[in-house]
Amino acid sequence: MHELSICLALMTQVERVAAEHDARRVERVRLQIGPLSGVEPALLKKAFPLAAAGTIADAALLDIETGPVVVRCTRCDSETEVLPNRLLCGQCGDFRTRVIRGEEMLLQSLDLDLSEDDPPRVGSAQRGEAAPGPA
Repeated sequence: MHELSICLALMTQVERVAAEHDARRVERVRLQIGPLSGVEPALLKKAFPLAAAGTIADAALLDIETGPVVVRCTRCDSETEVLPNRLLCGQCGDFRTRVIRGEEMLLQSLDLDLSEDDPPRVGSAQRGEAAPGPA
């Protein structure tokens, strides 16, 4: 299941963004995943809690948005939405198209808790101190 390794790489990016903003924790992670990305959203949702365990995003929710596949025809220059298994131009029917949307996996946004009222969560560090290790 390569979705776990994708989630681990995602957590590296999430932790970096959270640190840049001095976040106390990450509450929500929003992704956009195209149908041709090679990533299975249902498996990614199952792998996410494993990758987030013990991090600043330990209790974060994962929202996944899937978008359409859009191609540009090299013959008539039209952009059309198509089915993932039928990449023909929607205007002229030509097979010479380029995918311009639908192969991506993008981190769209994070909901960060920036309050300083709560004690830091496991996996987050106070300024200048190391994060606590596992007990």
